[in-house]
Amino acid sequence: MKLVSVNVALPRLLAWSGATFKTGIFKKPVEGRVQLRTTNLDGDRQADLSVHGGPNKAVYGYPSEHYPAWSAELPELPDFARTWGAFGENFTTRGLLEADISVGDRYRIGSAVVKVTTPRLPCYKLAAKFQRDDMIERSLRSGRCGFYFAVVQEGEVGAGDEFELLSREAPTLTIAEVNSLYTSKSPNRESLQRSLDVKTLPESWRDRFRARLAEIDGQIDARRGRTPNPV
Repeated sequence: MKLVSVNVALPRLLAWSGATFKTGIFKKPVEGRVQLRTTNLDGDRQADLSVHGGPNKAVYGYPSEHYPAWSAELPELPDFARTWGAFGENFTTRGLLEADISVGDRYRIGSAVVKVTTPRLPCYKLAAKFQRDDMIERSLRSGRCGFYFAVVQEGEVGAGDEFELLSREAPTLTIAEVNSLYTSKSPNRESLQRSLDVKTLPESWRDRFRARLAEIDGQIDARRGRTPNPV
């Protein structure tokens, strides 16, 4: 498991669908070692802190393995889509896939320690960067979402560093499972129930899953002709 590239950017203006806004999605690889701090990397900033950055989303990781899949699916993508950082990630990784890593996993990378928190949910800025209205839907459907890290211990990181697994949380769910629960129209009930006990999962995510669970149970009770019980 390796850090292939470290990518940073400062916010810049971008126009899309008649609107102009700031975005930090245009990440570029940097050489040498970079200080990783509690809320971001040195030289990196987020334009909208309500949805990006902060303690639970200090670093966005994206598997390098997804790049060939995107190139095959959308061969007409511009050249920048084949450069590390194209999907707005800070860490381009190798050997860390959504189906294999779980919420709460802790890794040492360089002299820092990070913890997996949530999948990345794409926003309109991804569509704007790629100039494709369907980019958000494609990203959600593909499951190639990437993942956020919180910083447990600040330190220096650089391309070529190995990810060393330090600990895993229990109970937990993989990033792929959490992403599926969030995006699926028919989420797995057992996984929804388990998500409520995943300590690292932010409360806002658990609130959403609690509501989905109550909805499913209400539908089941309605079919059985019973009054639903609160979760």
